[in-house]
Amino acid sequence: MKNYFDEYVERRGTDSRKWSKVGMEEMAEYIDDESIPLWVADMDFKAPKIVIEKLKERALEGVFGYNIPDNSYYESIRYWNEKRKGFFVESNWVISTTGVVPALNFAIKAYTEKGDGVIIQSPVYPPFKNSIVNNGREVLDSRLIFDGETYHMNFEDLEEKAKNPKTKLMIMCSPHNPVGRVWTKEELEKVADICVKNKVILVADEIHSDLILFNNKFTTIGNISEEILNSSIICTSPSKTFNLAGLRVANIIIPNEKLREKFLNEIIEIGEKPIPNLFGAVGVEAAYSQEGEEWLEELIKYLEENFKIFKEFIEKNIPEIKICKLEGTYLPWIDFRGYNLVLRDLKNKLEKDAKLVVDNGEIFGNIGAGFVRINIACHRSILMETLKRLEKTFKRK
Repeated sequence: MKNYFDEYVERRGTDSRKWSKVGMEEMAEYIDDESIPLWVADMDFKAPKIVIEKLKERALEGVFGYNIPDNSYYESIRYWNEKRKGFFVESNWVISTTGVVPALNFAIKAYTEKGDGVIIQSPVYPPFKNSIVNNGREVLDSRLIFDGETYHMNFEDLEEKAKNPKTKLMIMCSPHNPVGRVWTKEELEKVADICVKNKVILVADEIHSDLILFNNKFTTIGNISEEILNSSIICTSPSKTFNLAGLRVANIIIPNEKLREKFLNEIIEIGEKPIPNLFGAVGVEAAYSQEGEEWLEELIKYLEENFKIFKEFIEKNIPEIKICKLEGTYLPWIDFRGYNLVLRDLKNKLEKDAKLVVDNGEIFGNIGAGFVRINIACHRSILMETLKRLEKTFKRK
């Protein structure tokens, strides 16, 4: 299986958003043929063989009419959640969407009115804030606290914001993107208590929940308490775990019937149906299997080794760059503040000198200034070339 991840996959010229010039221009101003894309959360590995085989089988049937998933689709979701997270999911709790970001927008429209407050915790995935602003709601930012190595929630501030009568919703990233935290059960219990006590509905984006590194323990919000389970929207998808973003499928778990109906109404209102597309459904069933799990276990080993190599090289050769603790995801959060560079100068050094396309920290909120997010879900040769370029560009003589 190890050789599976050691295979170099050439993605240039394959309509890859990550690797195409058009795609990289979303993040970078200076791009040429030598630029290495380390930005969007998209891995450079082939999907599990079982996924490829099942998609081929379906394609060879040759008929691509309207589809509707049968019980095996929901059974695969139930199996995966029970096996990986110890979380029991009823079939009727699951609503399929084309992605987690559309689901965030549906939730904001379903559970809040214009002018209502929605809590986020920056630095955080940009669509959280964008979805709130674009729908005419107020962003209530309970910023995470950085201790020099990792991040923690500010529970005093979170409670203060939740008490605001205008606050109706909280969007939580678990595991957290971009800071790489896997929240402990105790931290999640505090969040749950605050939300339940103040009647704040919780949207938990758990899209990275299968990518847990170094024996850290992930706890789904669904296993915290009956009270928070009854007021939560849990966003899941195989897209990050198995690199299936192009299949456009997410599964939103909503146990509360009234909340589920409100969410469904938002989907129906725009003329959509709450079911996965033809190939998305095949991908989910194939990935959420024993074969998919075996592939995932090997992937995690490869990612852990990539991070160890990355961290050890930086600490030894470019100590001015600080690496935040990575508990989950494949997206290390890197601190360049030791160079005292403004955004323009940092971008120039990364994009023009090192020829690396990364996610600049400020897109995750002002608190991210001086940081960058780097994608290490790549072939090891790409990782080593990245490190060589960082050393050449940033090592102080």
